[in-house]
Amino acid sequence: MITRIYRVRIKPELREAFEPLFQTVARASVADCSGCKQVTVGGPTSLAPDEYAMISVWDSVESLQDFAGSDWSVAHIPDGMEKFVDECWLHHFNHM
Repeated sequence: MITRIYRVRIKPELREAFEPLFQTVARASVADCSGCKQVTVGGPTSLAPDEYAMISVWDSVESLQDFAGSDWSVAHIPDGMEKFVDECWLHHFNHM
């Protein structure tokens, strides 16, 4: 199993439009994929007021590749959502 952590810093002036789409469109683009076992969406805190996270758990590298492509180290951003992104990071961890 692999945990994928996607962090995004958004353009703050687009927050009102971003939040509902991140919770629905972006979440569904991951959660509805075969091999995705769990998705958690996190919102900002006062320490990072423009950062959000999506943490997904995948049953295998193959499932993750089916979702993200052969280079699964690249962020998969649903069409139309790229306009919100100021910067993003992606981290992967094998379950021990």
